[in-house]
Amino acid sequence: MILDLIAQFERASANYAAANGVERDADWFLLKLVEETGELAQVVNRVSGRSRSKGMGEAELHRLLEDETADLLGHVLLFARHHGVALDDAIERKWRFRPDS
Repeated sequence: MILDLIAQFERASANYAAANGVERDADWFLLKLVEETGELAQVVNRVSGRSRSKGMGEAELHRLLEDETADLLGHVLLFARHHGVALDDAIERKWRFRPDS
């Protein structure tokens, strides 16, 4: 399951990069991960009232929270793939369960 998910994110990312002339080198994978973490933090600040909502209602803010969480997950998986991280093994060691294959 996790390998299929990684492959789907990889295809989407590669297509986006090709369509927009983006070079996905080693730095890019880390920088995108940091960028998406920052975007998620911004939304969390808005949702929690620590930052202005910019006129967005609760539903819109929740949708942004979902979207940015999905972006961060995707970039974590892309980072892991790029660096040859065996996520199944790491999850089993750190979280004490094996993701469904």
